Amino acid sequence: MLLETAKRRRAKIRMSLQGPSGSGKTHSSLLLAFGLCGDWNKIAVVDTEHHSAELYSDLGPYKVLNLAAPFTPERYMDAITICEQGGMEVVILDSITHEWEYLLDYHSSLPGNSFTNWNKITPRHNALVQRILHSSSHVIATVRTKQDYVLTEKNGKQVPEKVGLKSVQRDGLEYEFTLVFDLDIKNNATASKDRTGLFHGKPEQKITIDTGREILNWCKSGDPITADDITRRIGDTKSIEELLTIFYQYPDFQASLKPEFEQQKRRLIINDEAHRELGTGNIPMNGTGH
Repeated sequence: MLLETAKRRRAKIRMSLQGPSGSGKTHSSLLLAFGLCGDWNKIAVVDTEHHSAELYSDLGPYKVLNLAAPFTPERYMDAITICEQGGMEVVILDSITHEWEYLLDYHSSLPGNSFTNWNKITPRHNALVQRILHSSSHVIATVRTKQDYVLTEKNGKQVPEKVGLKSVQRDGLEYEFTLVFDLDIKNNATASKDRTGLFHGKPEQKITIDTGREILNWCKSGDPITADDITRRIGDTKSIEELLTIFYQYPDFQASLKPEFEQQKRRLIINDEAHRELGTGNIPMNGTGH
């Protein structure tokens, strides 16, 4: 462990657009994406909405990856990898609501204890969240919302009362993103979560290409990532999956830090084999097999 002075590093944006159907999430995401990279050919939409992303093809020649059911977390992760390997600078996941609905359906189909069955669901969902957070591309995820109600007592009766829009995703997911825009049915956006400080407390606005440019400037304003930073992160990995995530997150360092990646890979493989041997009781004691 090392105690260091806090520094904000240059980063890729991880943001979410939440809103009801018809609020303009896809169109707004595309405008943000172009502001972030300035090249339609470097934008990919992972489309779960039956080719709906193609409705905006008049904006420019962006790429589309049509994702059909089943909407497993693993298929989303594979789609992100395909986009990264295709050189995409911005990946739009439109939408990740389908992933959560799939997991809910899968959970309901499992036999046995409903509570303990979440142990089969949560790791898969968390793996997708981590894949989004460590992507080498900017990631914009759209989330569908629905009207939420609570029961309140009025004149001795329980009456439903509107309390705002609730996202159709796992509770607390918004905290994983750097920036979250809430869109209303008139396509007005407000920032409900903003670590950039660019939009906090500001009145509702229309999302434009300039909004994406503002966010890009924030992303580029931190200190550059150095080889030493990546080396430390490599050494902190606890699994091959974590190591691969870092490998793909920083393509500019893949060649120069290849020895460090390979060394950590061998170390993790040896540790994993040792743990398996301990679990099966096959580790010899006192240097012997007796």
